Amino acid sequence: MRCEECREALSARLDGEAEPASPDEHLASCAKCREWFAGAERLRRAMLLRPAPPVPDLTAAILERTPAPSGDGWGLRIALAVVAIAQLGPAFAQLLGTAHDGGHLGHESGAWNLAVGIGPLTAALRPKTAGGQLPLLTGFVGVLAVWSAGDLAAGQVALSRVATHVLVVLGPALLYAVHRGHRDRGTPLPAATADDTAATPGSTVDAPTAGRPRPRAFRRQAHSRHVA
Repeated sequence: MRCEECREALSARLDGEAEPASPDEHLASCAKCREWFAGAERLRRAMLLRPAPPVPDLTAAILERTPAPSGDGWGLRIALAVVAIAQLGPAFAQLLGTAHDGGHLGHESGAWNLAVGIGPLTAALRPKTAGGQLPLLTGFVGVLAVWSAGDLAAGQVALSRVATHVLVVLGPALLYAVHRGHRDRGTPLPAATADDTAATPGSTVDAPTAGRPRPRAFRRQAHSRHVA
């Protein structure tokens, strides 16, 4: 076997491919091929294995930006649940016929009052849904307030009847409070400024870039023939 054939077989061995012929016998008797094979192994190892770059310890900076755990706002959520359940009472009474407000129109009104009670009750159990209900209920309360004020001024409705809408007004107000208490939960605190970083002993973040987040590197995904 010639040296060229031996090195070709050794190259196939390094690449995990089938060897055209066994180079072991020639390799045992040829010092130059043994030297070539040792260099090829070192080169391949250097290309595959690289030392990991030094990474600064950012544990303190991460913990500093992590918000402290807070309560779940059970007080507001319980208050919202109480208002929602109280709103369900007149709705069921209207739908089941104990309060007569005009046939099918009364049924529609009762169904809407039932929805106004179910929505806040769901938000009391799942606070993340509170924000989605705010536009609808706020619009309803706004229109209801305008028309109720006009009817009260014209003497078309008694004050006691208008007072029954207090629960409807409390619902969106408590919804907003619950939504505000949960919308920023889990959001990291703002990054420290350059002055704060410089004043922190043992900080590993450079002062000029302490207040700015690092841009994320763009990674192009391989497709079709580029996957290999």
